[in-house]
Amino acid sequence: TGSISSDEVVVYASKFLGTPYAWGANGTEYFDCSGFTKYVYAHFGVKLPRVSRDQAQTGTYVSRGNLEAGDLVFFGSPTHHVGIYVGNDSYIHAPRTGDVVKISSLSSRSDFTHGRSVK
Repeated sequence: TGSISSDEVVVYASKFLGTPYAWGANGTEYFDCSGFTKYVYAHFGVKLPRVSRDQAQTGTYVSRGNLEAGDLVFFGSPTHHVGIYVGNDSYIHAPRTGDVVKISSLSSRSDFTHGRSVK
């Protein structure tokens, strides 16, 4: 929409740090990766598709070197994971069963494919 600040997205997403992962969960007690990004952006009036593969086609393509906080970041080919870039080579995401929403290093993943700006 252009009216959402990167800081607002990151601050809101960070409120869910520590929330347990559950496959297919849309929040707020549990999230999976795409349920998390969909929930965060819905708070700002942005409607995202439910699954990461479809989210990877929304908004505007962003290369790794041009990522800004609040951009969606995608992993795998075909896409199987999504998070929200927070800056400083880090992203917030709901990783996997047995884990919680957390901030991780983008460099720790070899399967990063691209980013998308939806704000």
